[in-house]
Amino acid sequence: MAGPVILIIRDGWGINPGGRDKCEENGDATLLARTPFHDELYREYPGSTLSASGTDVGLPGGQMGNSEVGHLNLGAGRIVSQDLTRINKAIAAGELTRNQILQETFVEARGHRLHLLGLVSDGGVHSHYSHMIALANAAHEAGVTEIFVHAFTDGRDTSPTGGADYLKTCEDELQRSGAKIVTVVGRYFAMDRDRRWDRTKKAWDAIVLGRGEVCKSSPSAAVDRQYQNGKTDEFMPPLIFSYVNEQRVRDGDAVLFFNFRADRARQLSQAFLLKDFDGFDRQVRPQVHFVTLTQYDVTYPSPFIFGPEKLAHILGEVVSAVGKSQLRIAETEKYAHVTCFFNGGIERAFPGEDRKIVPSPK
Repeated sequence: MAGPVILIIRDGWGINPGGRDKCEENGDATLLARTPFHDELYREYPGSTLSASGTDVGLPGGQMGNSEVGHLNLGAGRIVSQDLTRINKAIAAGELTRNQILQETFVEARGHRLHLLGLVSDGGVHSHYSHMIALANAAHEAGVTEIFVHAFTDGRDTSPTGGADYLKTCEDELQRSGAKIVTVVGRYFAMDRDRRWDRTKKAWDAIVLGRGEVCKSSPSAAVDRQYQNGKTDEFMPPLIFSYVNEQRVRDGDAVLFFNFRADRARQLSQAFLLKDFDGFDRQVRPQVHFVTLTQYDVTYPSPFIFGPEKLAHILGEVVSAVGKSQLRIAETEKYAHVTCFFNGGIERAFPGEDRKIVPSPK
């Protein structure tokens, strides 16, 4: 084939089986909009469809796909078993509790506090609340007596007001381990990935220093009240349920970030890990044993429970191997997807691969 080849990934542009006849009933924005370029592509060129969810992309059956999963599978050219599936299988087989890194974390936490941080929903994009419950149960069985959960509400990969129900489920399930939900904060603050450090600072201040709106009720009831005031899960302000306005993460504690997707977990992780961190004034830097569920960055000085799977002969690698050049272009919001995720989770560029980032609107 002569000349350049362009692969355009229009993230989130799906095909509604209802078609144009039901586009208004189904709220199908892509069919309701004026889309002359899209219409011309479908009119002038052959087309087909790809399944982008469930076992076809390495997820559990019935689990919706997402941007990271899609780019991983496209770049690999084959079904890639996802972290969600791997972790679910490890929990079901009892392998999680035998994991050496996890057991070492529990040893560090005995006599101190274990802090579990992460997104509490069943969206399956960045995390799954069942993983947090499994970790809390394993910690309890290993003799950890103080287990604090700092829960991030979702609202993007799940219903904007589904968080209260997820929290209620967690409240019930955590009774076995004695773990307490001590913080609730929306992912808008806790999971920013565009260096909006003022947002990350709000999450840090809540988790570490107990700063936020003081709540006397259960977390699920408190979030329900926030809905009545017009707040939704993604933008949930920091809610504090115990140890108010005091340092709650202390020297010697263990901190386990249970998100399995890295991109939106990095900024908060850097605040815990980096000595020369300059994103915001932390006020304190507790000396903790910091662990992540998966590897967030090869440069981070922290252990992780599940290592990355190595993918060979992926598209970018093959193009590079035959001496061709390639250019990856994306806005900030999708830069990691067309680079790292498309390259099988590898951060570095292949020889001959150039990258261009276009700042997303802030």
